[in-house]
Order: sequence, then structure tokens, then C-alpha cells
Amino acid sequence: MLPIQVRDVRVRFEGVPRHWFAGHAAATHLSNALNMLFPAGERFFIRSVRYYADRFDDPAIQEQMRQFFGQEGSHAREHQRFFEVLEAQGFEVERFLGAYERFSLGIEKLMPPALRLATTAAAEHFTASLADNALRSSVFEEIHPAMRELLLWHAAEEIEHKAVAYDVLQAVNSSRALRAAGLATATTLLVTWWMIAFVMFAKQDGMTVREAFASLRDADVEGRHEAPQTVMRRALKEYLAPDFHPWNHDNSDLASRFLKSMPSAA
Repeated sequence: MLPIQVRDVRVRFEGVPRHWFAGHAAATHLSNALNMLFPAGERFFIRSVRYYADRFDDPAIQEQMRQFFGQEGSHAREHQRFFEVLEAQGFEVERFLGAYERFSLGIEKLMPPALRLATTAAAEHFTASLADNALRSSVFEEIHPAMRELLLWHAAEEIEHKAVAYDVLQAVNSSRALRAAGLATATTLLVTWWMIAFVMFAKQDGMTVREAFASLRDADVEGRHEAPQTVMRRALKEYLAPDFHPWNHDNSDLASRFLKSMPSAA
């Protein structure tokens, strides 16, 4: 639906405060926790799709995959640069990153290539769904400008390339059972590691686990954006539909409008 374009965005993180998400500690920790998963996750997505690249002779499909690889690589780079900001703010992240990356690489070796691809396609649907929510949310107007640039640029490009992994999966193996297995794997890994990272950040900021989750619930009722769990439940239901395709929900204008308004993404 959208031409995919690699943009050399370099976010300037100077001055990002500790609680950069509209001054809300728990919401910041939830976002930081997801940020921790992106670099290794994006590289997994690239490897999973690239494994099948030589099966496609169509130059248009090959170009779509190249742009997908470029966008995901740029996202991984910029999110990884933000780790330095977290460390400067006093957060200890290396132990988590080491455990997460060791686990991820270990389980990747155990997964057959088709399941890796199916997991990538499902994870891309989650990220595109969260991206749609972010680009529609008024609360993002209140977060630090550098983080708004990072997250909304990433969100817009997730929408641009949201069908690439899924279309490759359908060409390689269109089994609904495989699609469901990938969805189960992606859901389990994403939710588990996201929550582990969230608890880590909350504890390092002096919050108990109960306080952190209660604070998130309080933030959700403000009505300025849908809670991530609501978005993910809807994404699960959509993905399991027999006639699912990422572009059944055409939000290309949403991504295009943001990218046109972002000078560094032009």
C-alpha cells in the first residue's frame, strides 16, 4: 500500500528527563521497557525474512524486503543509542539486555525457519497496531520532543512495512496453523520480556510492583489513548481472522501525514 523508504533519522537525545512520558513515571517505564526489546527484536525480524529472500525473483518484492531491512536496522540503531541515556539517568540495563539477548538467540536456534518467520509476521502486526494507537494518541503531544520523534517515526515506518513479513510468510507457507503458532510465540515472548523489563525499571525507580501497575491503570482512565493491553487484545482477534491481511486496515494516510510533517524523516 505504501512505498517503503529508508530514512536516516538521528535523534538528539540531549535533555531527555527521567520521566519523559508526560511526566508519568510508570508510563515512562512501560515505554522504556518496550524500547529495550527493539534492537535485538528488529535484528531477529531481519534475519527471519532474509532467510527466504533468495526465493523471490520479482524485483519489486526484493526491493520491498531491502527497504524493510533498512528501516528495521535504523530503528534498532536509534533505540540502542537510547540505552546510553537510560544509563546516564542511573538505570542499570546491561544485565537485563544480556539475559534477553542470550535467551532470544538460544530460542532462535531451536526454532525452524518457518516458525521464525511466522513469529516475525505476528510481531509486526503487534508493532503496527501499537504504532497506529501512538499516531492517533493526543498524549504523545505531551512527551519529550526527542522521544516523540523516535517513537512516532518508528511507528509511521512500522505501518509502511507492516505487510512485508506477512506477505513473505503467505508465499512461503500459508498454513493457518503455522500463523497461529507464530502468534502464540510472539505474544508469549513479547509480553513476558516486556513485563520483566517494566518491573526492572519500576523497582530501580523506587516503586513496588503493585504501585507500578496501579499507576498504569490510573493513567489509562484519562482517555487520551488506548491502553497497550487493549490494543494487543484487538490485534490478536484481528490476526486470527481467516481473511486477515495487514492492509485490511488501511491507515497509510496516518503514517504519511506524520512523515511529511517530520523534517528529519523527509
